[in-house]
Amino acid sequence: MAYNRISDANEITARYMDSILIKERLIDSEVADTTVELFGETVSGPVLMPAFSHLKEFAGRKLTGLEEYSIAAKNMNILNFVGMMENDMYKRIADTGAKTVRIVKPYADNLKVRDQMKFAEDNGAVAIGMDIDHIFGNEGLDVVIGELMTVQTSDMIRSYIESTKLPFVVKGVLSEEEAVKCADLGAKAIIVSHHHGRLPYAVPPLMVLPSIKKALEGRDVKIFVDCGIASGADVYKCLALGADAAAVGRSMLPSLEEGGIEGMEKFIEKVNNELRFIMSCTGFKTTDQIDDTCIVRM
Repeated sequence: MAYNRISDANEITARYMDSILIKERLIDSEVADTTVELFGETVSGPVLMPAFSHLKEFAGRKLTGLEEYSIAAKNMNILNFVGMMENDMYKRIADTGAKTVRIVKPYADNLKVRDQMKFAEDNGAVAIGMDIDHIFGNEGLDVVIGELMTVQTSDMIRSYIESTKLPFVVKGVLSEEEAVKCADLGAKAIIVSHHHGRLPYAVPPLMVLPSIKKALEGRDVKIFVDCGIASGADVYKCLALGADAAAVGRSMLPSLEEGGIEGMEKFIEKVNNELRFIMSCTGFKTTDQIDDTCIVRM
């Protein structure tokens, strides 16, 4: 029988996610509480909005998709993330009142990096960070929507962290070594991610998550994860393997495109309710209690 190789990291990630099964523990359990504290903010659950960029207006509506999902994040009281955008758009996001983390691209224009980070801090962001997994492209340094990216040294990352009073998030960590380096530089959170499969054969975030958790033991660093998160069961698996929270991504787009703010609220409610249900069925009352005792790998 022919062997078909799979280089698509998204398919590899989906197969790994689905290979993790859940055991029940019902006696003496009770209805779980999904609330969690992130960056000093009490939010309704460990479900995060993704750091999307440049979403247009859908179905002729007035607001962009970025604004709509930010309003939904505020209404549902979850932590909001946004990605590449100019300051005027970020101001519109800030004006929604969502508890927002701004993730800045690694622009070759370092003044732009610093300006966007300071603008976010001055306009109420709860944290800022950088998307390091867009440094490189197939032909060398990446170019994103006409903007040239550049390498980021440890000294550069440390200087960003030292320039702000806000917690700093490094997005695009996919190894224990990089996680430790981020902690050493002063980052307060990392996002374990392969950015929707930019790296061929990238290890699934959940596969490397337990070893990253162990490497950061005793360090004051939150661990977030994304890539392929589509349900409360997925979020549960992330938490069981060491994450503090997990970001939904492309799985939310149909709800956003079709239903706007209300569609996103229903999607987040569904994910959070499924997480609560699974927590209750496995004997975990709060999210910080969740561990790997109720998961089995096929």
